[in-house]
Amino acid sequence: MFDYIIVGAGSAGCTLANRLSEDPKIKVCLIEAGPKDTSFLVHVPLGLIGMMHSKKMNWRYYTDPESELNNRQLFWPRGKTLGGSSASNAMCYIRGHAWDYDHWASLGNKGWKYNDVLPYFKKAQNQVRGEDAYHGIGGPLNVDDLRVKNPLSVAFVAAAKQAGHYYNSDFNGVGQEGVGYYQVTQINGQRCSSAVGYLRPSETRPNLVVITDALTTKILFNGKQAVGVEYEKDGKRDVVNAKREVILSGGAINSPQLLMLSGIGDQTELEALGIDCLHHLPGVGKNLQDHLDTLVVTREKTFHSVGFSPVAMLRSLKGAVDYLLFRKGNFTTNIAEAGGFAKTSPDLSEPDVQFHFSPCFLDNHGLNLWQTVRHGYSLHVCNLRPKSRGWLSLASTNPHDAVRIHAGYLSHPDDIEVMLKGIKLSRRILAQKSFDAFRGVEVYPGKAVQSDDELRAFIRRKAESIYHPIGTCKMGADNMAVVDSELKVHGLVGLRVVDASIMPTLVGGNTNAPTIMIAEKASVDILSKAEIGTQQKQKTVDIV
Repeated sequence: MFDYIIVGAGSAGCTLANRLSEDPKIKVCLIEAGPKDTSFLVHVPLGLIGMMHSKKMNWRYYTDPESELNNRQLFWPRGKTLGGSSASNAMCYIRGHAWDYDHWASLGNKGWKYNDVLPYFKKAQNQVRGEDAYHGIGGPLNVDDLRVKNPLSVAFVAAAKQAGHYYNSDFNGVGQEGVGYYQVTQINGQRCSSAVGYLRPSETRPNLVVITDALTTKILFNGKQAVGVEYEKDGKRDVVNAKREVILSGGAINSPQLLMLSGIGDQTELEALGIDCLHHLPGVGKNLQDHLDTLVVTREKTFHSVGFSPVAMLRSLKGAVDYLLFRKGNFTTNIAEAGGFAKTSPDLSEPDVQFHFSPCFLDNHGLNLWQTVRHGYSLHVCNLRPKSRGWLSLASTNPHDAVRIHAGYLSHPDDIEVMLKGIKLSRRILAQKSFDAFRGVEVYPGKAVQSDDELRAFIRRKAESIYHPIGTCKMGADNMAVVDSELKVHGLVGLRVVDASIMPTLVGGNTNAPTIMIAEKASVDILSKAEIGTQQKQKTVDIV
């Protein structure tokens, strides 16, 4: 019997496991569907390319055909190992804009304003630059400066300034707008996932049990109270029980899937699959949002490529030696070394697009990187606050079957117009003098693609996810909300959701740091309520 069961050892789950088990009197069980994070692909930053291909450590989801994207099925990689997607992402440390959290609070979520959540960002962080009003030191998540800056990344920052964007040395400080180099979640030149930062220091605690390679198949209830979970490991089903709470931290896909499999969701949809509806909660799986992204890709004209390509990496023995001996050099790159935030209209109060610059020829998520010898560089641009919404639905009652993902990209007409403006900003940057020494032929969208209609067609033909799904168990008080402002599931007892699925709207940036913040905040709420409960129980005993 455990006090708390955490389902999912990703960005949020590892954070919760650490914080809840700090009290030796509290027994915690952490269950992860994937394996331990022992692969070098996890810990060597450049290994993120290999993580895209891994069937063992990546769920490798695909959407249903997207009607506004030429009925294409888009690839959605999600981490499936200790650390979750923080074990396979590009390690960019971005919190989003202060407006995002004030907006959450304006929707009725008390305690989620930017000033409310900033202390939890700081608590999580060990900022190598030192402590200030926006940054903390001593936290589990190491936030470092890049150990390598490719000449093409340097050219991008210079070109963006030439195009009128100003340099920003800290996207998480006073202001977000501008261009610069991303800080990364790395320590000593290696990835600092939530498993490295949070789980490693705590996994030897006797009050914390970590179960890997175990797929949670169902939440168990006594009436309306969650009392445990059923999971499958090595082909056998087992059960663990919780005295206080079951906490779902499976992410925006797996958490709503488990709720629906357990009879929590839209009654009509569940009963159509033969699932008895324990609790009608129609918002489960709805409100799906993601950052849709397009690439402007240019061939590099230099004979000896300065960027990353299969040929360049294979001949880079020095890079391997530098990494093995000194933890520096090309193997420490996060690929998306530089980038920034911009407004597509001067009337906007905050940036609405984000750039990620990669000093390599990218296409199809890099899945075909090793099949090409092309040298080049690529500029991502994504729409930060899409108005389009999608949803998830169960494909079957089998927990091994992936859910159906209906992302709903570009279902709102405004979204494609933001992306159109973003591509034009990208092209303007890449046309600057700073790239003259490197610029070859533009491959995507390509010289022939110039008119607005041609660019819109290109977006529908080539746009892809940049891996930030959220919102499917949204926080709020309306009829479609799944959890309240304390992340407790509406109408049920002893059940919370703590991960990116609770975000009511997308933040303006990468979602890993915000997810860790959510777990830091939730852990304080959980422990404070547990302490109150213990005190009340003690008072009852004293009275008796």
